[in-house]
Amino acid sequence: MANAFFRALPGEAASPAGLQSSSGGVASPLAAPGALSAIAPSGVPFGQQPPVNVAPGGSPLASPSGTSPNVPGVPFPQGQVPGANFTPSSHAQVLSLGNRAGVVVPHAQAANGVPDKAFSTLPAYEPKLAGLATGVPQAHAATGAAAAQHPAGGAAPFYFASDAANKPRLGTSTDKRPGDSHDLDTLSRQALAALNGQDHAVPLAESRQPGAGHALPVAAGAGERTSQYYFVDAVTLPSGYVTPAKAHPHGGHAVPQADRGRHPAFDVHAVRRDFPILQERINGKQLVWLDNAATTHKPRQVIERIAYFYEHENSNIHRAAHELAARATDAYEHAREVARRFINAPDVHEIIFVRGTTEAINLIAKAWGGQHVQEGDEIIVSNLEHHANIVPWQQLAQAKGAKLRVIPVDDQGQVLLDEYRKLINDRTKVVSVAHVSNVLGTVVPVKEIVDIAKCHGITTVIDGAQSIAHTPVDVQDIGADFFVFSGHKIFGPTGIGVLWGKRDVLENMPPWQGGGNMIADVTFEKTVFQPLPNTFEAGTGNIADAVGLGAALEYVERLGIHNISHYEHALVDYGMAQLAAIAGVRLIGTVPGKASVLSFVLDGYSTDEVGQILNAEGIAVRTGHHCAQPILRRFGVETAVRPSLAFYNTFDEIDQLVQIIQRLAGQRRH
Repeated sequence: MANAFFRALPGEAASPAGLQSSSGGVASPLAAPGALSAIAPSGVPFGQQPPVNVAPGGSPLASPSGTSPNVPGVPFPQGQVPGANFTPSSHAQVLSLGNRAGVVVPHAQAANGVPDKAFSTLPAYEPKLAGLATGVPQAHAATGAAAAQHPAGGAAPFYFASDAANKPRLGTSTDKRPGDSHDLDTLSRQALAALNGQDHAVPLAESRQPGAGHALPVAAGAGERTSQYYFVDAVTLPSGYVTPAKAHPHGGHAVPQADRGRHPAFDVHAVRRDFPILQERINGKQLVWLDNAATTHKPRQVIERIAYFYEHENSNIHRAAHELAARATDAYEHAREVARRFINAPDVHEIIFVRGTTEAINLIAKAWGGQHVQEGDEIIVSNLEHHANIVPWQQLAQAKGAKLRVIPVDDQGQVLLDEYRKLINDRTKVVSVAHVSNVLGTVVPVKEIVDIAKCHGITTVIDGAQSIAHTPVDVQDIGADFFVFSGHKIFGPTGIGVLWGKRDVLENMPPWQGGGNMIADVTFEKTVFQPLPNTFEAGTGNIADAVGLGAALEYVERLGIHNISHYEHALVDYGMAQLAAIAGVRLIGTVPGKASVLSFVLDGYSTDEVGQILNAEGIAVRTGHHCAQPILRRFGVETAVRPSLAFYNTFDEIDQLVQIIQRLAGQRRH
C-alpha cells in the first residue's frame, strides 16, 4: 500500500489498493480496480489503509499535516477543536489499539489546556474511554432541572465531553451568543483579572444570573490562556468558539478557585489520574474511597519515588564511604528538609522521623513526661482525642501518680475554652490536644489553647494526624512545644511520621531508645549521644518510606494546601447538607467549618449494616468506634458510620453515598 502511494505522481490518485469502499469503510488492497479515491481539501488523496501505529490528533507524535503520523489529510489544529486531543489519529483494528499505550504517556500540553494524556488499565481500548478505568465521568445528558439540583452531576464534567461541543465555532472571540449582553473579550479580560486576584477565592459565575442567556468565559483572548475546569460555566477557545454553558456546580455556590499567585489551580478529575488505586473496581463498581481519615491513597509520584529509591539508592544512611550510602543519606535528609518546610519549622534538626503519630506521642510521654511529670501533677487532654492521645498519658499518670483531666465539648463538638481555663492550675504540666477530631471533624482552636497554656508555663503537644492533609500548618504560628503527624494520613507511606519539637525542649529530653545511629561514643562506662535529630532516631530507620513521605509532601505543596482546604470545605459543607436532609440520619459533630469528616448514624440500621451495604456498591467508609470511644459516648453512641474526604473526592461521589443512604432510610420506614 505504501509503495503504491509513493509511486503516485502529484495530483494523481494512488493505486486502487486501500481505496474507500462504497459502503464508507476502508477498502481492502484487493478492491476492484476503478474505485474512486477520496481527495482531501489539501489536494492529497487519502483513504489508503491507515497504519496501525496511531497517535492522538493533538499529540506531538502525530504529523501536523494530518490526522496520523504517516497519512496526509485534514489536520485537527491542536487546541482548537474540542476533544481533538483524545481523537484517534487513524482507524485501526480494535486489538491493535493496545499499542497506543506507549503513545499517550507523554505529558504533552495541548493549546486548550487539556493534557494530551489518557490512561487505561484495559489493553486495546481507546484512551478516550479511559474514564471507565480512572473514574473520570463520561459525558451524559443533563436536563436543566437535573443540572440545577446537583453540583457536578447534571452537566458533563469536561467541556469537550458534551454533545454541544460539536456546535459550529463562532467566527471570532467578539461574536456573541443569542441573548448575550456583554462582549466576550471584555468578559474574558474581567474573568482573567479576577482569577489573578490576591489571596482570595473567586466565584466564577457571580455575574451570570439564571436564565440570563450568556456565558462567562474564563480563557483570555489575544494569545493569553488560562486552564479550564469542569466547574467553569463556559470556555472561550482561541478560535473564538464558546463552549456550552453548564449549570453552576454545588447548588449555586462556586468551587473556590486556587490562589493563582502561588499555585496553579487544580482540577479534581485531573488530580485523580495521579492515584492508580482509584481505578479499582469493587463488586463490579467504581471504587469510591471515603475512608481517608483512616488512611489516604498514594499518587504515582510517591509510588515511583519509593521504587526509584530501592532501584538506585538503597543503602543504610550516615555511614559507609560508598556511593549508595551517600545517595540514600541525601534522599533521607532531603525528606527531612521538606517536612521542615511543610510545617514551617525553624530548624531542620527539630524534625524527628518516627513510625507515626502514635509513636511520636509515646516518645513524648516517655522521654519528656518521664523526666518532667511527678506525683500529683496533672495532664490535660480533650474529650475529642484519639486513643493514641489518651492511653500514653494514662500510662504516664499511672506510673507517676499523676492525674488526667479532660476538656469537655459542647453539643456541636467544639471544645469549651472557658472550661479549659478552669482546669489549669499550678500542678498542670502538659496539655495535649488534637488539631482536628478524627470522628467529628472539629477544627480545634489550638492556637488559643496553646496561648492559654503558655501564660502558665505549661508544655503543649498538638496531634496533627487529621489536620496535616486538610488545613495549613505553621508550627511557629501555633506556638506549641510539639507537633506530630503520620505520613499515611497525607498521601505518604505507612510506618513513617514526624515529631517536631522546639530545639530547647528536645535537647532537655533523654533518648527514649538506645542503639546504633544515635551515639557519638560508647564505652562500658558511659555513652555520648549524637545531637539532634539523631538522638531520637536509634537504629536503622524507615529510610525508603521517609523518602516517600518527602515526595508526598512535595506533591501536596505543588497543589497548594490552601487550594486543597478550600475545595474540601466545599465538599464537606455539601455532604453535611445532603445527609442532614435525610429522615432518620443523625449527624455526629456539626461544628461550622469542620474538616473532612461526615460521621452519622441511621435509624433502624447498625453501623456495620450500613458499611456493608455501601461496600456492596463500591463505597468504602469506616464503621465502629474509630479509636475514639470517649467522644462517641459523649454523643450517646458506641459506633458511627464515618465517611471522610480528601481532595481527590468529588461531589458526584458524595451524591452516590447520599442516594444509598436515602434508599436505606426509605426502605426501613416502610
